[in-house]
Amino acid sequence: MHPFIQPVQASKMIVNPSLKQLREMASPEEKTTCFGSASFISKVRNRSAKSTYILDGDYLGVDQHGIPLSKEKEIASRVYEYLRKKEVISLTRKLGNNPSFDLNCRLYITKEYARIPFMWYNMLFDPDLTKSEPDLISVYVPEWPERVIFVHPEAGITFILGTDYFGEVKKSFLRMALYMWKKRGGLGFHAGSKVLRVRTAKGALEDIGFILFGLSGTGKTSLTIHDHGLTGEETVFIRQDDMVMMDERGYCFGTENGFYIKTEGLEPTQKVLYDAAISPNAILENVKVFEDGSVDFTNSELTSNGRAVIKRCEVADTDNRIDLDKANRIIFITRRDDIIPTVAKLNPEQAAAYFMLGESIETSAGDPTRAGESKREVGTNPFMIGKESEEGNRLLSILRKNPDIECYLLNTGSVGKGGKMPGEKISIKISTALMKHIAKGDIRWAVDPDWHYLVPVEMPEIDIARYNPINYFDKSDYQDRVSKLRAERLCWLNKYKGLKDEIVEAIK
Repeated sequence: MHPFIQPVQASKMIVNPSLKQLREMASPEEKTTCFGSASFISKVRNRSAKSTYILDGDYLGVDQHGIPLSKEKEIASRVYEYLRKKEVISLTRKLGNNPSFDLNCRLYITKEYARIPFMWYNMLFDPDLTKSEPDLISVYVPEWPERVIFVHPEAGITFILGTDYFGEVKKSFLRMALYMWKKRGGLGFHAGSKVLRVRTAKGALEDIGFILFGLSGTGKTSLTIHDHGLTGEETVFIRQDDMVMMDERGYCFGTENGFYIKTEGLEPTQKVLYDAAISPNAILENVKVFEDGSVDFTNSELTSNGRAVIKRCEVADTDNRIDLDKANRIIFITRRDDIIPTVAKLNPEQAAAYFMLGESIETSAGDPTRAGESKREVGTNPFMIGKESEEGNRLLSILRKNPDIECYLLNTGSVGKGGKMPGEKISIKISTALMKHIAKGDIRWAVDPDWHYLVPVEMPEIDIARYNPINYFDKSDYQDRVSKLRAERLCWLNKYKGLKDEIVEAIK
């Protein structure tokens, strides 16, 4: 045990209660839906990014907030003393389900907030009972008077204080797992994963593994869970929705046994997610549930960040695996509105650059006061620990070792906004068709003269000219926008010292 970690002592320790027992303990807060599922309302309804800190050190990245060890020790000491007088739930679950990657995760939380371990139980796997000590620990006191979250990466422990939002405990373990996996030589990604089994342009029926990067609200879950209209011998297998751990071969270890989905606007037409969300086994958070138990996913009076924990096995097209044998295709999802094409094919250096750029929009899950604004987040991953440039350099190394991994930028926003004629919204139908034909390999590409990546000029099903941003702007206006965006991108990349020159050069 790391010297920073102290044994948690309590007036009563409730060790590894069952799912049924956790629901019973959480029942004072539950409103039961007409489907028989549990729903809860939290006081805090999004992550507390501005109140999250990592132990100070030279290893920290540009965009990470440091906290001195003395401050961590002082707060932790007060927390340990407080818990001595409380009833505390101790719940251990396993993150990952492969002997090469599995971590026993232990949550300590005050009993009054049993709904949080109740939700978390379904996210992970039964623990490895041969391990006497957990690999990772989170100590969670939602009622703490100060909102602060801090991580001691080497000790593998997080303190979550003063917030009752479930997403904090879920991400606390994933954040620490990312750091541990990087120390072991791998690279963890905030990405979904799936397999498309398609008949390729060569005529063979092949399984093509995809990982999809994207911040919450950019369509990552929708694209991860979509069936792409494949039927018969062609099909999909959904693996993960949130985080994967890639090794140098491109093998991606899965992490979770459940999905934590946004429910905003969820309707029966979105059959896969809707069916899972109305299961009696789903657990709703900050979703409008009326006195008669009826549920309205389109009602956002509580928040636009309504959520549901759903069991992975209840999502259509899942199988019994969470790992991906190979990430044959890497998709960087962005959501932009003017000059970014629907899709672009990237070389390894460009892929590392767009990984570093992490261009997207802010969502209600991150900072609701800035929802809808353009933003950049390296790797579209707000949970990274360590120097961002090291991750970009390591990704480039992996891609160069694996020339069979193809990388793409996928825009789920629109093209042409602000141009000489109305822009074109990029629908989910277009995005899923693009992914299908990326898997099949039947798109004809040409070099974009400004960005030097490849853009589609011909493909089945889609009139791609409708989605060519250059068609929406006068030449001078388009070039002005290109110049402005290039300058913004270079300014962003130059923040990260140690980034390989060829990554920066890739966007010039």
